[in-house]
Amino acid sequence: MPAKWTVDELTPGRTVEATFWPNEHEGTAFKLRATHLDGRRAPKVILSNDDRIIAGVPCLVRVVAVHKLERDDRGRIEVEFVSRAPFKIEGVWLDPTVSKKLQVLLESGLNILLDGPQGCGKTVLARSIADSLGMTFVFFNCGAVVEASDFLVSIQVRASASGAPVTDFVKTDILTALEDAGDHPQRKYLVFLDELNRCQESARNALMPALDSTRRVFHPIDNTFMPIPDNVQFIAAVNRGREFTGTFGIDAAQLDRFAPLQMDYPPQQAEIDILSKRHPQISGANLDIIVTVANAIRQAADLPGSLSVRATDEACVYLEHPLFADDGKRALPEILKTSFCGRFPGRWDDLTTDAGAVWALVRKSLATCRVPLPDDDAPAG
Repeated sequence: MPAKWTVDELTPGRTVEATFWPNEHEGTAFKLRATHLDGRRAPKVILSNDDRIIAGVPCLVRVVAVHKLERDDRGRIEVEFVSRAPFKIEGVWLDPTVSKKLQVLLESGLNILLDGPQGCGKTVLARSIADSLGMTFVFFNCGAVVEASDFLVSIQVRASASGAPVTDFVKTDILTALEDAGDHPQRKYLVFLDELNRCQESARNALMPALDSTRRVFHPIDNTFMPIPDNVQFIAAVNRGREFTGTFGIDAAQLDRFAPLQMDYPPQQAEIDILSKRHPQISGANLDIIVTVANAIRQAADLPGSLSVRATDEACVYLEHPLFADDGKRALPEILKTSFCGRFPGRWDDLTTDAGAVWALVRKSLATCRVPLPDDDAPAG
């Protein structure tokens, strides 16, 4: 597909997808403008006054008129609203109903809490949302937060020219994004709070006014409260369960600041499709074996944890490397011993440990898939 549209292609009546932003050019009669249609650069600026178009939200529009066809440096393309664009998320699987709920929450601007097992794609989903909606993505891991101020600044001590200690306040990506959002209201920002339940409850409490209708947070450098701009949306992610160390419960008041969405691991075929796009050189048969074994582990009721999508992706990284690629299926047992068993406590060759129980499941599943197994790799009972 060409990188840029030609004027001849954009005839009146053609329907295309676009994302519009407020038109800040002086003297213009149009409230909204865009530069791309269906992801391709347009030959002229795209303008509209259709009140049904929401700035920052992808939509389908119909070309109404193209002005000054003969000029390459002037003119405009006028469009009208047709419908909201289909919600597209790349690189992660979502249940269709959850996808609809997610679209509603994003359009409403509500804070979203992604709750699901480790490695099911919460971070990938958040990044994909930002990419899909043209938002600036701000990632922040809450695991290092001890005090409430840690969300916005870190304190660094350095030596001055005289040798005396000097304390500096270094802004976090969150504070930088909040300030930038206030300076650039035409942009949208998605602040992703990963591992929200890994920070102390007292620190999370200080964040609550930023997440409710108050929409403000204490600025530790200016020693005052700063407003949260309307073009900032928060998405948080949590892992919950007894197998997670260093996590804390989220109380009812904190949960009530979010609209919760439950996520899970993708169905087998969906995970194969995701992996095949990331690792196209791996055969469909080998991908099917990897995911079949992973699902057997995920469905085991007696294991304290589960197996993330990162584990199947890691197995593919091994398998596609020249050091293993020539071995084909023969390499799978050794690869899965590392990528799957290594994510559980204990040793693969000790059946009394979780890793040993996983290896027993791996061996059983590989045998079902007719993958040759070394005779000396059975775990000790």
